[in-house]
Amino acid sequence: QVQLVESGGGLVQAGGSLRLSCAASGRTISAYAMGWFRQAPGKEREFVGGINWKSTYYADSVKGRFTISRDNEKNTMYLQMNSLKPEDTAVYYCAARLDYSELDTLFQRRAEYDAWGQGTQVTVSS
Repeated sequence: QVQLVESGGGLVQAGGSLRLSCAASGRTISAYAMGWFRQAPGKEREFVGGINWKSTYYADSVKGRFTISRDNEKNTMYLQMNSLKPEDTAVYYCAARLDYSELDTLFQRRAEYDAWGQGTQVTVSS
């Protein structure tokens, strides 16, 4: 099973940027579809974006502002967040699931992932 550790969270002003990292160990991420989720206080954990064999895909709320990438040699996935808004404040989690299909499957539900990191706090001040 792959282990995931997020880093890069912090406090930023509205309009600013942060880059989150998700470092994997135990297995190579090249065989995994991966995603980012977030959970704000009192709210359900929600899908932010994902990356599979063919594409990256995003929730409407972050489309055009957030970018997901992965470096298989470093076994790390990234979330570049630009034009941050106070409503982006949340704990951000990375997630992974094995995917050998090489299809353009969009995994957007929590139940579709079976490995999770511990989360990193992102706070955007107005």
